[in-house]
Amino acid sequence: MTLTTEPIPPRATEPAELLATLAAVLHRRTLQEHIRITVHRNGGRHLFDADLSDDPDLATLAGRGVEIPVESDDCEPDAVLLLGTPEPGAPAAVPVFFLHAGTLYCAVPPNRPPGLAGELLDQVRTARADARAHPGRAVSGLRLASAAELRRIETWSGSGAAPAAARPIHLLVEDQVRRAPEATALRCGGTVLTYSGLNRHADRLATQLAEAGAGPGQVVAVLAERSPELVVALLAVLKTGAAYAAFEPDLPASRLRQQLADTGANVVLAQPGLRTRPPEGAVLLTLEAPAGSAGEQDIAGGVDLPNRVSCEVHPDELAYVSFTSGSTGVPKGACVSHRAVSRLVQRPDWADFGPGDVFLQLAPVAFDASTLEIWGALTNGAALAIHPAGPISTSRLAGTLVDEKITVAWFTAGLFDRMVRGHLDAFTGLRHVLAGGDVVPAHRVQSLLKSHPGLVFSNGYGPTENTTFTTVWTSTLPPGNASVPVGRPISGTLVRVLDPLLRPVPVGVPGELHAGGEGLARCYLGRAADTADRFGPDPLGGFPGARLYRTGDLVRWLPDGSLEFLGRADRQIKVQGYRVEPGEVEAVLSRHPDVRQAVVTTQDDGSRGKRLLAYITALSPEDDDPAELGRRLREELRSELPAYMVPSAVLSLAELPLNRNGKVDRSALPAARRLPRNLHSEYQAPRSALEAVVAEEWGDLLGIEPVGVEDDFFELGGHSLLAAELLSRLQQRFAVTVPARTLYLHPTVAELTETLPALADNPVRT
Repeated sequence: MTLTTEPIPPRATEPAELLATLAAVLHRRTLQEHIRITVHRNGGRHLFDADLSDDPDLATLAGRGVEIPVESDDCEPDAVLLLGTPEPGAPAAVPVFFLHAGTLYCAVPPNRPPGLAGELLDQVRTARADARAHPGRAVSGLRLASAAELRRIETWSGSGAAPAAARPIHLLVEDQVRRAPEATALRCGGTVLTYSGLNRHADRLATQLAEAGAGPGQVVAVLAERSPELVVALLAVLKTGAAYAAFEPDLPASRLRQQLADTGANVVLAQPGLRTRPPEGAVLLTLEAPAGSAGEQDIAGGVDLPNRVSCEVHPDELAYVSFTSGSTGVPKGACVSHRAVSRLVQRPDWADFGPGDVFLQLAPVAFDASTLEIWGALTNGAALAIHPAGPISTSRLAGTLVDEKITVAWFTAGLFDRMVRGHLDAFTGLRHVLAGGDVVPAHRVQSLLKSHPGLVFSNGYGPTENTTFTTVWTSTLPPGNASVPVGRPISGTLVRVLDPLLRPVPVGVPGELHAGGEGLARCYLGRAADTADRFGPDPLGGFPGARLYRTGDLVRWLPDGSLEFLGRADRQIKVQGYRVEPGEVEAVLSRHPDVRQAVVTTQDDGSRGKRLLAYITALSPEDDDPAELGRRLREELRSELPAYMVPSAVLSLAELPLNRNGKVDRSALPAARRLPRNLHSEYQAPRSALEAVVAEEWGDLLGIEPVGVEDDFFELGGHSLLAAELLSRLQQRFAVTVPARTLYLHPTVAELTETLPALADNPVRT
């Protein structure tokens, strides 16, 4: 074990104070509410069990501590303290502190990070000094970072200044039109547009938009699926000087109307078949598909852009509005400037994009990953290959990666897991793979980089409010630990990891991540109070006028200066790659006249992702069957919320469990390994052995029981990633090839079973 010493003043040797300080530091490092320290003293052993759940001050913690005699070796402490013992004894699996002749020593196991013993002692010393200087200060607010540590961390935090002067997005695209007008800008299926062709189509549409009233200071709503016309529309909107707000076609009608109204859009662009009622006073235009391959020869060639209609806007003007989940039950529109996007795509210090690349366009346009896909490609002269619209199947996506010769692709963490697990060969032609949106499984990154040496992998982290990426971990080597770091701040970004008193925390201590720099959104559209709550001045000064966004995410610095993601400081989570505020779902449920209280939590969804569960208490429980109430509430949520925000089940309880502070104790909510069937249709049992086996696979994957033969897979809570997993299971179980589109065309057990005639003459494998 590595031994480190820290001299301490004689009056600090009081065991109660020392135990409380050790417990406070370990609590801050681990976030555990109970810290157990085994104390060796006078030949006996005692257990100091420290309860920090109510965030006490150090004196209170020292006074309430109870030492319990330990008679056996069954105790699993968080640390060991030896009092009056000159030697630390046998190595332990936890840090060992011992006090001898006025000096505190620390030894840590050899498998722990180098320098950990010194970190712990430095934090104990700093915490003790801060507690004495500020009696009554809660443990959560104790200063743990020494002056030397603060200087070290400052060198990792970034400057917030981008490497290139900010320019409007559409002008960056036009730079590429001048450089290589005949180069391919985008393609999808049979449609191919050169940079010149893309620019001409966008100019024509921009002229129509301007005539309809689009221009600087305006927002244009765009309703379209993944397609070339969508990209043309976004570029055309920017050319008018307006900003775009793009929406997914499957957004519930009521939610779409609300968000359209929030944007104040004066023009709405919609694909044929996706037309919607525009806000009062707004103009509705139909978005037509651009001419494809053959037509390219007629529209290529305008190198000098003589008819350019682009508006010269300032980089700080609004480029787009992206809606995020809100704890009040109302989504918030993050207002992102041209400067923020420019900082993301111009000369990034974590990647090298150029004309030889082919970017995959896969992310929903309302998801800010599309910002990197679309503008990362088109502002750097690369080609943008658009995956066809519709549900995503991993086999079809693998085909796109190969057929389109993709070199740069971004995946949500869940989709990345599926692709590496099932289609590792499809990555052969890629040179840079990016993943994010949730915790990326380290073993999948290891598999990918082992199978494809030289491939560059990036784990990107960032909230919508800081324009796609805040930090990135980029490497050609697999991560050395069980988790994949989220890396360092990208160029143009400043980060702070702060405690509740907005002071920096040292290495190894969790804190809330605050993000700033040129990627920061301007505000929330029309929500001054929400803006003031989440955006504020940099407490450490920074450059004049510097602002920070409070992300709500917990991270910690690693010894190499990269960041490790730990989870949410509040309750926001990721579901299918989307950011979800459970409070928003709770707010919608709580507004229902039959609901008294509502709590929303998460659990694993069987696809290494998360699914939502709702627990409610009924206003009049005697009037409703709990299962029926849950089904009815879930059905009504479908009309108000996107599919990924609809809980897999709504469970009715007599009372919600409370903790000692009177708050809902989410850890005490009953586990739901198998959820009740949440459909209004009558349950129909399997009629054959084959149907029974298929229903069993559905139930096992979805965690639902019972599953009827007429139940719809997607209505039960399935989604594209789970669909891919189900088909994989069926293929393995029955040794047949099941096309990805089969489940979408035949989404019930009965229908799917009928599509498997090859199994009819074979015994069912059980």
